[in-house]
Amino acid sequence: MLIDREATSRETKRFESRMRTAHLRHVGAAPEDVDYKTRRGLDKSLFQNLLTGKWIRDKRNLMITGPCGVGKTWLACALAQAACREGVTVLYKRTTRLFDELELAHGDGRFPRIFKALTKTQLLILDGWGPDRLDANQRRDLMEIVEDRYGNGSTLITSQLPLSTWHEVIGEPTFADAILDRLVHNAYRLELDGQSFRKQDAQAGDATTKN
Repeated sequence: MLIDREATSRETKRFESRMRTAHLRHVGAAPEDVDYKTRRGLDKSLFQNLLTGKWIRDKRNLMITGPCGVGKTWLACALAQAACREGVTVLYKRTTRLFDELELAHGDGRFPRIFKALTKTQLLILDGWGPDRLDANQRRDLMEIVEDRYGNGSTLITSQLPLSTWHEVIGEPTFADAILDRLVHNAYRLELDGQSFRKQDAQAGDATTKN
């Protein structure tokens, strides 16, 4: 019993360490709390399969698209927590902030360290892809990241934009073809729809106030 307790304690500490390193936006997004009842186009069978983590072990990617407020980031964080439970290393980044961070890192010498963290983690989450078009430096950095990760790790991207517009966001056709070929061709897709959860909560609050 003492040995089992010690093993459990150590695994819990390792899980907590992986969660801290991941820097998830929604730390409390648990797989058990996923809402499958609200109509938003979430494929329950596919999502439960994704929760097993096989797609990460197979080095495949995942694209979650849909309008603002339908829970894309929350679902990504739930998948990340499930992955951390299985011993997977995870890193979450808001895409716009990541590009700002990389721009500064080129100037102050931190780029190699940040680049290594982005490429070595088993699951990289890029949240909020688009809508601004990438500049030349951003295209180059993204190309280097996806090139090093291809076949070595999984990348999860969330976006309000449909996949058909991503080529335009990247901008330069040659880069766009190369980047999307490495990201999309082996990726699972979750295409969500429906009303914003935040809007529904606000409407529910208004109704309660009136009553």
